[in-house]
Amino acid sequence: MQKRTLGKKLEVSALGLGCMGMSFSYAPFPDKKDMIALLRTAVERGVTFFDTAEVYGPLKNEELVGEALAPFRGQVVIATKFGWEANPDDGNKWSALNSRPEHIGQVAEASLRRLRVEALDLFYQHRVDLEVPIEDVAGTVKELIAEGKVKHFGLSEAGAQTIRRAHAVQPVTALQSEYSLFWRQPETEILPLLDELGIGFVPFSPLGRGFLTGKMTADTKFDSTDFRSALPRFSEENRKANQALVDLLTNFGAQKKATPAQIALAWLLAKKPKTPSIVPIPGTTKLDRLDENLGALDFELTPEDLDAIETASSHIELKGARYPESLEKLAGR
Repeated sequence: MQKRTLGKKLEVSALGLGCMGMSFSYAPFPDKKDMIALLRTAVERGVTFFDTAEVYGPLKNEELVGEALAPFRGQVVIATKFGWEANPDDGNKWSALNSRPEHIGQVAEASLRRLRVEALDLFYQHRVDLEVPIEDVAGTVKELIAEGKVKHFGLSEAGAQTIRRAHAVQPVTALQSEYSLFWRQPETEILPLLDELGIGFVPFSPLGRGFLTGKMTADTKFDSTDFRSALPRFSEENRKANQALVDLLTNFGAQKKATPAQIALAWLLAKKPKTPSIVPIPGTTKLDRLDENLGALDFELTPEDLDAIETASSHIELKGARYPESLEKLAGR
């Protein structure tokens, strides 16, 4: 398995595994035993980087990841997140941001127990909380690092100025934000800043929440509990319009003997191969998809390939916002 470095010294597999869908957002969820087996198979395949969060489940995802990866302690890197608070009216809902220092400490202790580790490898602020100065957030994580409870600090979906301010207090090892051929906004301001500061980038939804796999069409029906059913870009009309991007990847993949998903991942991997690197974390609940995703590492796209893909895709007008307005306003702050 190829390795990459996030920040200055966090070495991980070149592709990670996003674990959210195993117990959150993409219902109906698979059997827990099957997911434990999948996670352990991923380790056998060489994956060493796994992504979870307390809000996924909620709590269940960390418990799942902790149980599955317990035999590999010291061999894998587990990233988790803080920054939400349970809705007091419904303990199973997480709707309020909370990055107060005392809450961060409480979350860290609970995550340590659920993940069955002595220190959290990478601790992200899940979303920026405007009620708490980012300097206080970074300072709190800095204290947790000094105490040996956290190894690396990360941010998720943060804006450029927030990243810069946080990094001045406690070096940020990685930023996790959405990035793919389906969502290229980070290229404008974020990627140049990460290069400047030496921060790694961890794209979530690198396959456009499954859309870029080519397995989804305008006729695909989502379960009412599937998160995508509420996303504007996944309306039937917008999926039909956006199919042009999938067709482009499919045609390009035919030339390379690769699937659209593999082309999409290879494109990301080629964007920043050197430290501080890009390390995508495609999620899956299926072994064949895991193997397909890892297959993206078997070939490299040349600069000419990248130019061809980006030139062709620039002529495709993608339709639909990625989030409803209530969630979109939490990004880039």
